Amino acid sequence: MFEKLKQFKDLREKAKDIQSKLAEEKVLATAAWGKIKMEMNGNQEVLSVSVDEELLASKSKIEDAIKEVTNEAIKKAQKVMADKMMKDGGFKMPGM
Repeated sequence: MFEKLKQFKDLREKAKDIQSKLAEEKVLATAAWGKIKMEMNGNQEVLSVSVDEELLASKSKIEDAIKEVTNEAIKKAQKVMADKMMKDGGFKMPGM
């Protein structure tokens, strides 16, 4: 019983360590031919968004581009997360 508790505690500590390392990882995604940029950390938190003024004239273009750049940034952050968990935590992520 105590061994299971120790394993759980070790797993929690390892997960916290990985999460703090992921906060330091950064991915950059672009959309609309580089006119929208989004930076996200490995915990999938948006750090910055940049929109070229040229896109501001078209509401629908900017909405589509924001959706595209967000999805791309999330995919990149998920890959960073999966790689970090497999490398540092010994976890296996299905589908990644």
